Amino acid sequence: MATLRTRWLLSILLVNLPTCSASGPPAALSPPDCNIPCDEKDNCADIHCSWDPWLDPQIPTNYSLHWEPANNEEGHVISGTDLSGIILREHFSHGDLHVWVQAKNQNGSAKSEKAMFNTEDIKKPPTPSVTSSYLESLDIEWTFSCDELQLSFEHCDVRHRAEEDQVWVENKTGVHYTFDNHQPYTVYEFQVRCACDKSLSSDWSAIHRVRTPEMAPVGELDLWRDCGTSQATSDCFLTWKRLPTSQARGLIRGYEVRLTYNNGTVVLVNMSTAGSEGWLVCDEMQCHFSLSLKNVSSASVSAYNSLGATVPSYLIMPIPGKEKNEPVIHLKMNEDNLTVSWGLPSHLSDNLKEYVVQYNQAGCPPGRQFDWIKVNKSQTTGFFKGQYKKYTPYQVSLFTVSHSNEVHHLSSVIGYSLEGTPSTGPSFKVSIAETHVTLFWEPVPLCMQNGVILSYKVIVDGGENGQKVYNVSASPQQENMTFKLQDLSPGQQYDVWIRAVTAAGPGANTTVKVKTKHPEDFAILKPLLLGIIFVVFVCFIVALYRVHQGECPLLPTFLYEKVPDARNSHIFRHMKHQINDPLAWICIPVYEPHPIISVLEVVEIQPRADGLTQPVDGDQCSQTDCQDDQGEEAVMEECHRTDRRYGREEYSRMVDSDEERDRKEEHREDSWSSAEDEQSTSGYEKHFMPTALEVLEV
Repeated sequence: MATLRTRWLLSILLVNLPTCSASGPPAALSPPDCNIPCDEKDNCADIHCSWDPWLDPQIPTNYSLHWEPANNEEGHVISGTDLSGIILREHFSHGDLHVWVQAKNQNGSAKSEKAMFNTEDIKKPPTPSVTSSYLESLDIEWTFSCDELQLSFEHCDVRHRAEEDQVWVENKTGVHYTFDNHQPYTVYEFQVRCACDKSLSSDWSAIHRVRTPEMAPVGELDLWRDCGTSQATSDCFLTWKRLPTSQARGLIRGYEVRLTYNNGTVVLVNMSTAGSEGWLVCDEMQCHFSLSLKNVSSASVSAYNSLGATVPSYLIMPIPGKEKNEPVIHLKMNEDNLTVSWGLPSHLSDNLKEYVVQYNQAGCPPGRQFDWIKVNKSQTTGFFKGQYKKYTPYQVSLFTVSHSNEVHHLSSVIGYSLEGTPSTGPSFKVSIAETHVTLFWEPVPLCMQNGVILSYKVIVDGGENGQKVYNVSASPQQENMTFKLQDLSPGQQYDVWIRAVTAAGPGANTTVKVKTKHPEDFAILKPLLLGIIFVVFVCFIVALYRVHQGECPLLPTFLYEKVPDARNSHIFRHMKHQINDPLAWICIPVYEPHPIISVLEVVEIQPRADGLTQPVDGDQCSQTDCQDDQGEEAVMEECHRTDRRYGREEYSRMVDSDEERDRKEEHREDSWSSAEDEQSTSGYEKHFMPTALEVLEV
């Protein structure tokens, strides 16, 4: 209870502190500042006095101006709330005068010290009127006279500064001033005040502005390249800083860009600042050339005005594959400042000219939120001043530049002015086994990290088996992450979470459910696979055996060893009228329900006296036989046309092998074969069917 009372009393005290500090009489006032203006308006008549306010202007205060001659006590007073007052000519006499100010408010009153002066000494001459001219040098002139004061001229003060500067440079002079140390095409501001003998100095004149003449520019452009967060040349664009006024020395009217490609081609581009078809974009500090640097080996840029051009600034593109992530970059960053420091490279070249430190906001197009500085090779620290957004990634890169203008990338790092937690978790995949699960994931997208990811937190929930938490270290340069969850139970379901962790804490998580495999799954699958393989192997062997035996399984014809086509048989041609549509691929005739069966009768051939052979019984050629022969010829002719239509030739027209040719010669030498039988036998029967002699021998 005592604590509550103490807090209550302290609150009352804090509330009343401003009131207590504001109470009391006004602070002491400084003496008034008085003068008698001698311009055309006042004509050296009245005394003008002014004074400073007291420290708290919020409280209404009344001021009174008091004066009295030094030789008597007759005084005068003017009251009001203003911080100035005028003593009219009729209210004072020339000579010594005492003047003071008194302030009064609800808390009391205060009185300033007395200002003592002679009225002849506080006359202020009129303000000079300033003019200028430029021939070989800049001359500042003005008009001023002390005749109205009936005094002699004493001196004048001149002060000047460049338009963008804040500090004045003051010089004492007479009635003329020559300004020699000026910069070309620069706006300068001048002010003049003068004093007469035994008088105050006049007020400063109005600011007089003069622009110095233009001259040819000097120096070189600060040339660099903007590649975003990538270092590939195809993603880079030229950029440079605008010349300061001291180097531009005039109005820069354009830039000349020279690009040299890897194949030796040279492209010269002249761009005006007034308009360059969108290739040139300039702001107050930088210019951006929007043509890609793909396949460009070197570039140079110069600026020009109406009187000349600068020396070209050269830049040689880095050679791909030579980048090294050294040395380590350290950042100190807040919303207003960025300090970059680094160690010396492991191999410091004697040809090193300088370091280049750059930063750019990740995700911004080239030319925006991008800046760089060049640092002497003896230094290892760079400093930037700007406005850096919180939770926003900035990539800081370090380069070396040699005396031959070759550029080498040393290292890069991501920094934040203020870090937060990642707004999303990583997306990942899983590989499942019996007792372990392997996780694969990519880093959180850079725009959603909100800070430098230090590690990943992996949480595994096995239900009754409890939870396990793993911390997986992350590296900014590592693109893909892998982690193996071991010692899991077979056939068990698990919930897996992954969170990215920054300095501000863990972010959003990504969840997946996984179930490890049962140990018998593969045991069941293995015999099944072996059985299928065995059945396929047996079928293949059987098919090959049937092909070897001359049978016709449903296999492609190129696997047949020498299987005859039954459609070329003379017997098959007799059946032609019984088959409606023979198939091109069939190798066994299609049988009808009641086919016509031909009986093969073996007839012994007896030799004749004239050396010819004839059957033992039967006529030479009956009329029926002739008709059959004619029918057979018609069938043969039809089959011949059919064979032509299906792209086949008769076997009688095929070229036989040497063995088959010898066999045919032996048959021709047999005397028991008649010419008539030769005519009635087709090439198929002669090629594949046994002869009568072979049948008898059996």
